[in-house]
Amino acid sequence: MTERRDARVWDLPTRLFHWSLVALIVVQYASGEFGWLSMEWHFRLGYTTLALVLFRVLWGFLGSQTSRFGHFVRGPRGVLRYVADLARGRAAHAPGHNPLGAWSVLAMLASVALQAVSGLASSDDISEEGPLAARLSGATVDWMTWLHHANRYVLAGLIVLHVGAVLMHRVARSENLVGPMLHGRSPATGAAPLRFVSSWRALALLAVSAAAVWGVIAWGEAT
Repeated sequence: MTERRDARVWDLPTRLFHWSLVALIVVQYASGEFGWLSMEWHFRLGYTTLALVLFRVLWGFLGSQTSRFGHFVRGPRGVLRYVADLARGRAAHAPGHNPLGAWSVLAMLASVALQAVSGLASSDDISEEGPLAARLSGATVDWMTWLHHANRYVLAGLIVLHVGAVLMHRVARSENLVGPMLHGRSPATGAAPLRFVSSWRALALLAVSAAAVWGVIAWGEAT
């Protein structure tokens, strides 16, 4: 039998990104739908979300092995093969994201990015507008405002699917996906150790991402 042991799977930057994004989405939804916080805070949290998403994209190319898109994203053939193996109960345990979950991650990142970017150019036609609204035409602002409102339902649906998949893995496969995203370790076979990079690189990429978002906001407000 293959010896199974706990091995490091997720680095600290990826785990912090994941749970920070969860908190930001919850608080922004509450502020946008129920007015828990002022719209000023809604915008600030949106800027933070955009910086985090930009960081995650950069981390997907320059981060640790399990966080890199090239490690977990597979084409249609690989996804279909995984789905077939999953239906037969023969899907192998994947260190990190499995081929199906990978596309769920990309879809949610794209939806969160769209929500944050559209918010930069949205307006309620009363007192609140994003920092880029003044630099765009009225038609573009209307379109971005519509996207900002419509995409929240897409994002909510993707989140429901994601949570459902996590529960399915727990119930049907006795596979805990939440724990490793908390403490970073997961049962693994005797495969080669995963490669991890320094958290200092993550801090540098986060600083670059924050600076880029700040630059866009400053440019939009300099009218």
